[in-house]
Amino acid sequence: MTERIVSLPPLPARPKTGHKGTFGRVLVVGGSATMIGAPAFAAAAAYRSGAGYVQIATAEAVLLSVLGHAPEAVGLALPAGDDEWNDAIDKASAVAVGPGLGQLTSGNAVVDKVLAADKPSVLDADALNLLSARDRWPAGVRARCVLTPHPGEMKRLGKLFGKTEQSPATDDRIDTAVRAAAAFGAVVALKGEDTVVTDGRRVYVNRTGDSTLSKAGTGDVLSGITAALLGQAVEPFAAACVAVWVHGKAGELAGAALGPRSATARDVIAHIGPAFEAYAAFYGQAPSSSSSGEG
Repeated sequence: MTERIVSLPPLPARPKTGHKGTFGRVLVVGGSATMIGAPAFAAAAAYRSGAGYVQIATAEAVLLSVLGHAPEAVGLALPAGDDEWNDAIDKASAVAVGPGLGQLTSGNAVVDKVLAADKPSVLDADALNLLSARDRWPAGVRARCVLTPHPGEMKRLGKLFGKTEQSPATDDRIDTAVRAAAAFGAVVALKGEDTVVTDGRRVYVNRTGDSTLSKAGTGDVLSGITAALLGQAVEPFAAACVAVWVHGKAGELAGAALGPRSATARDVIAHIGPAFEAYAAFYGQAPSSSSSGEG
């Protein structure tokens, strides 16, 4: 029995007296020689979503290039020493790992460091691909995780929870996401048309978004939005629900301004602010829900 969520929570408070420490510190871990844009998009989206401070941990060879696309962020060169890495993790309010990380063996060590930390964390892209290549989900995970797979990534993860046959039908997507959330002890946001968000007990099916989001880089934007909300102390299921709504609405607004075939991930980032305003107009009330037997 799952509980279908039909209304979402109000946004986190934004006191006038706040400073950058008030609104959370996000650590983005990712990037590689062929994917310098991914962590920069996630960092920029986190800032647009209210984060007070964003740090990007990426390969030393591309660090300056990544920061050139996200100059508001500060950098940490990987591989980092234990003291530097522990300092970055300790100071982070939330972590996003995976955007552009690549699938080299060294990436597994980075993912394991995040999973071992008691931090709300977004696992996306190559973090999920690296995990799906293992025989089982890691034991002893301390991170409070939100997984944001697209259907291809979810299919690869399926072998870890016994569901390799998956269909695009909404009911099957809900079943897949619920089973994954239960198996991994995490919140899952299964991306696609009508993105499904679940913690294994509650289910929210998102209705915002259109084909504007069918561009490389837009998934990294979602990672940044989600991490920013986690960093502002929004609990993981609620953070994922709000993030997918805002992400979808930002895509719609970017498509309306530039045409859905022409808007890019950077354009979606530029419309995150208006998307949050639209969210506040629709969902400024307290959350409510209804029960159903789906999932």
